[in-house]
Amino acid sequence: MKFIINREELLTPLQQIVSVIEKRQTMPILSNVLIVVEKDSLCLTGTDLEVQIIARINISSATPGSITVPARKFLDICRLLPNGAEIKFDQQHDKVKISSHRSKFSLSCLPADNYPDFSESELENTFFVNAGKFKKAFDKTLFCMANQDVRYYLNGLLLNISNSKLKLVASDGHRLSIYEDFLDEGIGYEARIIFPRKGVIELNRLLDDPEVELIVEFSTNNIRIIIKNLIFSAKLVDSKYPDFGKVFQQAFFKPIYIKKQLLKDALTRVAILSNEKFKGITLDISTDSLRISTHNPEHDEAEEEIAIEHTGDPITIAFNAHYLLDAISNIDSEDAVLTIAQNLSSCFIDEPVNCAYKFIVMPMRL
Repeated sequence: MKFIINREELLTPLQQIVSVIEKRQTMPILSNVLIVVEKDSLCLTGTDLEVQIIARINISSATPGSITVPARKFLDICRLLPNGAEIKFDQQHDKVKISSHRSKFSLSCLPADNYPDFSESELENTFFVNAGKFKKAFDKTLFCMANQDVRYYLNGLLLNISNSKLKLVASDGHRLSIYEDFLDEGIGYEARIIFPRKGVIELNRLLDDPEVELIVEFSTNNIRIIIKNLIFSAKLVDSKYPDFGKVFQQAFFKPIYIKKQLLKDALTRVAILSNEKFKGITLDISTDSLRISTHNPEHDEAEEEIAIEHTGDPITIAFNAHYLLDAISNIDSEDAVLTIAQNLSSCFIDEPVNCAYKFIVMPMRL
């Protein structure tokens, strides 16, 4: 196998692929990137058997063949070569010779025949979605995913499609975010799948061009998304996402309207003196003010008042400051709406109109 390629053509796809490859692998070959040359195309593949990325690059004057090379070493060589450098790649038995101008490298490789297959079931469902729309939905929800929770269905993100309606939901058990949008065309079916945490993070990183039209194909076990010259695949979480609809079926106090930036700044200042581990702050809501206060084991205290209009009963409730800040930072409007359940079990944070984004946070006991 031989080919010649410009550094810039190879570097970006290689960086996108190497990010899914774990540094520590149970199988040594999974630390490698699979390189396949066929006629006028170069195909790069990286996987950890849960997530896979394939990149296709058009090349000319190449000798077909396949081999796997150490991913991070190959990336570092390409990354550190000068801009515009021409890279010559030449396979010689179990070695690969890489040369560019006066630089020469020799890498030990493993045969392509030993590279594991990424098993996929038949992908019977398909829909199209704009990359910018999909990325916005991810950005509004993914920070709520759990990380290494024993309830493994929370270590991912629910994607719910109902004809033309797209809903993404993420929760770590302490907070929950919901984002709703619409597809350009109805698809005529309903489906609920759970994206794995790593898959969500890797896919969100690949959605760097908001104008691209994505082709999304999925089954009950797998999902494949085609992004220009990239094919992203992931195994889905085999579980049922908990029914979060009950949180809407309860009595609430009257909504509290407040300037988003005003609340965000006050929370940020008060949180400085909160407990470093729990980040707890208390909200005291009266008819004309919202008082935010905190203290910590070192006996430091902070307090700030914001003028509001509230016609209901006085409320005292405590939250994790970071959870509130995450929610408020993701609101697009200038005003935030806080709606607290009468049994003080949860607080809704959303926008006054067109509230496609809802954030629910559970209170703390301080």
